[in-house]
Amino acid sequence: MVMIKKWLAHAFAVERPEDFAPTVEQQQIADRICREIIRRDMVTLAILTLETCRPLNYIGSQAIHFFTPLLSILVDPRAQKIFADFLEQRGSIEWLCQRLEFLSKTKQEDQSSSTDAAPAPVLKNEDS
Repeated sequence: MVMIKKWLAHAFAVERPEDFAPTVEQQQIADRICREIIRRDMVTLAILTLETCRPLNYIGSQAIHFFTPLLSILVDPRAQKIFADFLEQRGSIEWLCQRLEFLSKTKQEDQSSSTDAAPAPVLKNEDS
């Protein structure tokens, strides 16, 4: 009886999203995707889409597995599998949104500091 109670206590346990931590490979692939989104100036749209589709992240990962033969023409199949495994985990969408915001903010700070450091051009007046 005790054995059954122990089994039932964790029978339907689901990982908590805040416990999610990607592997190094998953983070590298996610960062590459995030940088491409930032480069194309689509951060807001990407975050909105990710938040909207959050309940479907597992289905999305299964779709990536299903379309691997077709997608392998465009993308490395190993990277696809790693990213699909990343999406299967419950906290992946939240982590991806936070990472997008962090990398976007870092890029904006880098751009503003490089603009501040550059000297202003001096215009010559032809009348002088």
